[in-house]
This record gives sequence, C-alpha cells and structure tokens, in this order.
Amino acid sequence: MPGTATARRPVMRHRPRPPQPPPSRPPRAALALGAVPTAPACARAWTRAVLQEWGQAGALDASELVVSELATNAMLASRREGVPFFWLTLILGKEEVVILVRDFCAGTPRARQAGEEDEDGRGLLLVQAMSSRSGWDPADDGAPGKVVWAAVPGAGVPS
Repeated sequence: MPGTATARRPVMRHRPRPPQPPPSRPPRAALALGAVPTAPACARAWTRAVLQEWGQAGALDASELVVSELATNAMLASRREGVPFFWLTLILGKEEVVILVRDFCAGTPRARQAGEEDEDGRGLLLVQAMSSRSGWDPADDGAPGKVVWAAVPGAGVPS
C-alpha cells in the first residue's frame, strides 16, 4: 500500500479567557419570549442565570420578582391582542440592574387597587415597591407597543 502524504494543520492552542465587555458599554442580555403561559417562569430562570453570571447575587430575589410581574403583564397583554412574543432585556448599570420588557401591544400600564379578595392587580405595585425607580416609555422604533422598565439596586458592574 503506497504511503499517503497528509498535510498537518498547525495545532491551535485554546487559552480560556472570559469575554470582557467593552469598557464604555455596560453588560446587556436580551431574550425573546413567546406569549405563552410558561414565559414568566422562563424569564425568571433566565434572569437568575444571567445575574449569577454577572455576580449580582444581592439583586436576584428583587429582580426575579420584578421580571415575573412584568413578563406576566406582557404575556397577558400580548395574548389578548394576538401578538406572539415580547422581549426581556437586562442591563447591568453602575449600581443597579435595569429590567426592560418590550411588548407590541397598545395601551398603557396602570397600577390597580386590588381588594383583599382579588387574585390579581398587584403586579405594578410590587414592581414599584421592589425597584428604586420604574416607568414606561412608548416604543421608539415606530412599531406599536411600549417598554416597561424598572431599576433594581444591585452591586453594579464588577471591576
């Protein structure tokens, strides 16, 4: 059997180094979620994983609660209007985690006064209580909808 000559590729050495965000831009993560009943649970789990990766254990509980409430509202509004998805974005600021939920539904978010026997209607009040500031803005991309946001105090961008 004649010998075969095969060209050897140079061996590439892997040197693990965690990715570093550009210094002028805070860490950011975004997730598209379907307007389905499991979306709030998925949003909570994803938020927990991202914040753990960012070293924000102190902001986990409040952030999960805020994400859960905002994702539930976006999912319900989207389903009501026949829109199949919404966006969740997390941004790590200097001293806070900013949570943004972008839906494509008309209407403005309004806190309701829920009675003792009501099973819902407290979500935005919880968001206000768990965040240092919160609000909403109309979509700036020309599409219908809005961005509801909240800032949760955290350790900030690790140095």
